[in-house]
Amino acid sequence: MIVQMSEFIKNLKTPIAIVGMGKSGEAARRLLLHCGVPSQSVLTFDVKLDSVDFNDPALLLSKGQPQTLVVSPGVPLSSSWIQDAQSAGLKITSELSLACSCLTTERLIGVTGSVGKSTTVSLLGAGLEAFTTAFFVGGNLGTPFAEYAIDVLSGARPRADWVVLELSSYQLENCENLSLDFSAITYFTSNHLERYESLEHYYRTKWNILSLTKKMMLLNSEGGDLVEYFKNNHHEQIKVISKKDPTLESYQLEKALLIGQHNQDNLALASSLALAAGWPAASIDGMKSFKGLVHRLENVGTFKNIRFINDSKATAMDSVLIAATAAYDTLEGSGKLFLLLGGRDKNLPWQDLGPLKKFRNIEFVFFGECRNIAQQKSTLPGSSFSHLDEALNHAFQRANPQDTVLLSPGGTSLDEFKSFEERGNFFKRKVEDFAKS
Repeated sequence: MIVQMSEFIKNLKTPIAIVGMGKSGEAARRLLLHCGVPSQSVLTFDVKLDSVDFNDPALLLSKGQPQTLVVSPGVPLSSSWIQDAQSAGLKITSELSLACSCLTTERLIGVTGSVGKSTTVSLLGAGLEAFTTAFFVGGNLGTPFAEYAIDVLSGARPRADWVVLELSSYQLENCENLSLDFSAITYFTSNHLERYESLEHYYRTKWNILSLTKKMMLLNSEGGDLVEYFKNNHHEQIKVISKKDPTLESYQLEKALLIGQHNQDNLALASSLALAAGWPAASIDGMKSFKGLVHRLENVGTFKNIRFINDSKATAMDSVLIAATAAYDTLEGSGKLFLLLGGRDKNLPWQDLGPLKKFRNIEFVFFGECRNIAQQKSTLPGSSFSHLDEALNHAFQRANPQDTVLLSPGGTSLDEFKSFEERGNFFKRKVEDFAKS
């Protein structure tokens, strides 16, 4: 099938080098080839992979002689060799820009933020799913945008009415063709300072999303430093959103399946975006039915009147505290919280979990390689087991109706599992077996 190349891609000077061959880089390579760029004109570069054309930037520039660099988000544009290449006249672009050049009638919503953006984007996806099939959700979350462009150009899918993109600060550094109808920022807090000159530089990079937005940008009123930053960067296109906004009262967001007050803020932001975009009320019902991202405060379900929450991704103390507080605050009646802590230690400040002592109806269950360290440092009482399997069996035996069993381990999964995903899936299988027993 012959595909009409976008004017932007058509005008890129070759050879074109893909810098960074992760998911984004591979998607960019496929899109270029699909649009008719000759394979010999597409070079691949990655310092960590043996399967690419070049591992050394000096050799890439001298032997490959690229005229265009498609730089993946994980590769800092501040790298000296990329700066030198740009000064020498090489075009610098991105997978996101390649994909955006293939758009026609799609309407776009972009979401960024230090935390909460994946949940907010997923909520918007659940909202779209409730009333249409003509949508795409991706970007920094899951599927690279170039994959959508390939599917549309190849006829594998129709064009979307709505596209929702999660956008990292790295992507916002290099996105010349990106134009958003609506946008949102979820939260501002310190992050990625190894890549930015200062906190202000990091925030300013995120704030750049406003310049890409045609209609309205929404901010979370509980977004850390976000509202304070807005006070010094006021703009008529911006609206601050609160879960207490009167316009949201009739939608009863408090009945959503998502757990935690922070997720009520994410839901309020996503619902307000839906209303601004003119989506039907069914979209908000769809968001309220969203159970959460897999392995992140994921509401697995209630079985035998016992609620089970999978937060396997929590490998930091602040994540555990957020999860435990959210689960505790939503206990039913006189219910008790069983909190499973453990895994493999990475020199974590387990003592930061000390405030959990003030919770009356909570039972701590330690497991895994770091169970003794975790218990000693946190000074929290509780049972201790070598493996997650044993810890879960203990919780199953002791839990009663109205109780909650929460896996929010704090430690990594690598003592027993290959990844936090595998650990979370093990938890869910055990819960499923318990439900059938």
